[in-house]
Amino acid sequence: MADGSSETKSSNQMWGGRFASGPDAIMEEINASIGFDKKLYAQDIRGSIAHATMLAHQGIISTEDKDKIVHGLNTILSEIESGAFEFSRRLEDIHMNVEARLATLIGPAAGRLHTARSRNDQVALDFRLWVKEELQKTEKALTALIAAFLDRAEEHADTVMPGFTHLQTAQPVTFGHHCMAYVEMFGRDRSRVRHAIEHMDESPIGAAALAGTGFPIDRHMTAKALGFREPTRNSIDTVSDRDFALEFLSIASIAATHLSRLAEEIVIWSTPQFGFIRLSDAFSTGSSIMPQKKNPDAAELVRAKTGRINGSLVALLTVMKGLPLAYSKDMQEDKEQVFDAAESLELAIAAMTGMVRDMTVRADRMKAAAGSGYSTATDLADWLVREAGLPFRDAHHVTGRAVALAEQKGCDLAGLSLEELQSINPAITDKVFDVLTVEASVASRTSFGGTAPAEVRKQIAWWRASN
Repeated sequence: MADGSSETKSSNQMWGGRFASGPDAIMEEINASIGFDKKLYAQDIRGSIAHATMLAHQGIISTEDKDKIVHGLNTILSEIESGAFEFSRRLEDIHMNVEARLATLIGPAAGRLHTARSRNDQVALDFRLWVKEELQKTEKALTALIAAFLDRAEEHADTVMPGFTHLQTAQPVTFGHHCMAYVEMFGRDRSRVRHAIEHMDESPIGAAALAGTGFPIDRHMTAKALGFREPTRNSIDTVSDRDFALEFLSIASIAATHLSRLAEEIVIWSTPQFGFIRLSDAFSTGSSIMPQKKNPDAAELVRAKTGRINGSLVALLTVMKGLPLAYSKDMQEDKEQVFDAAESLELAIAAMTGMVRDMTVRADRMKAAAGSGYSTATDLADWLVREAGLPFRDAHHVTGRAVALAEQKGCDLAGLSLEELQSINPAITDKVFDVLTVEASVASRTSFGGTAPAEVRKQIAWWRASN
């Protein structure tokens, strides 16, 4: 029969070398969250100060104890921000680390702070405050990106470029109009951010573990003190809810997708084959072996960040999908995904704002490309409908024959003679040449939201007034 020391040794070998003390070490490793939730220190202390102030106001704790608690919490805040505070994994999370230090600083009064609350509503509060603040930062970042695009759109309201479908030349547009497409996209992202702030603007503190509390607390007081519109209305939902985190990640994923599409265009536009833009050295790198290379690495990295952000959304959706009400420890896995996505999104928006302001637009290359691929074919078809009275389907057929002839001759549509066009349809007159240039094409697109420079300027003015 083996002795105890042999059994202990065998057990440790089974658990693995990293966990030298066996199951307890594994439990500490999987249970501790202080490695990442210390990011919530400011929100945790802010929430505790509001809670202690409310407890004293309601006569649940004494004013003297409240003053000690608030002073101690402010001392801890200063210690953390100065780097003097020592976080302990043994104390699991930010809440217990702060509470333990508070007890050391002020003694028994620290124990009164946790009256009428639980770590369940405490973490819900801390995390909600952090996400709300991050959404507010995202709103400002998106506003800066929109402003950068508005400046470039105004600068290039008349700059003609090819518009694409299927990445094939379709119709001429202006670069200003193309920039305004991103203003619309990022404007919707910002609108989603604002709606998310409104959705989550409710205070969780006071829900306690899941059933509320018998103490005569004033949840409206703490909600107001913490900048929330009102307290949450169901204590079970309060500690179960991570909708606000999922909504943040959803918004981040959509915004990152928009950033990624823009990054892809920047990568394409900066190739020698397109040459529509140049990025400065501030947003490019060279090659270790090919001296002629200038790589749009900032755009490529923004494009890649989308994978991380989307992955965070899927991860948290998967964590939450099968949880019964109310709180489960699974929900500890919510924060790292949100923290990582927030950092990635913040960096990606900043990098893209920098690139939009940095890029040199090569209007000559854009204009030359705008006329390629018979991009004014639709203008010819529209002219035949307006001026010659043809049904659009017949005009489409006539235009197709004209494109085929131009392709055979190796010229654009404007390069065909009047006689050649009349051989296809005798109703064509020399007035058709007024619509076959790319400038005439874009100028004619005056419908609301169209690419005509005058219309682009109207949309810029609207956005500046409402931004």
